Amino acid sequence: MIGLPHYILLGSVLFSIGLFGVLSRRNAVAVLMSVELMLNAVNINFVAANKFIASDAAVGQLLAIFVIVVAACEIAVGLALIIAVYRQRRSVDLSDFNLLKW
Repeated sequence: MIGLPHYILLGSVLFSIGLFGVLSRRNAVAVLMSVELMLNAVNINFVAANKFIASDAAVGQLLAIFVIVVAACEIAVGLALIIAVYRQRRSVDLSDFNLLKW
């Protein structure tokens, strides 16, 4: 039977993979995908904790929906910034993003 520790382990593994992707990638699109993976790992933990700890309330699902909305906004702004920088620099390498520095 699959219990809460299995979901926590799955969320931790996915979060670790996303963190590794954020810290090791040079491509801005890959970094955004890794951030999305981290946010989805948090969603798994929210929903699993809600199911096993407080199954009568829907707090975990509401938090997961809120994280999904914030992630969609983050992707929209992040992709807009990447496209704007790509039009000027012709690269999505993060070392070329010094355009936004003072």
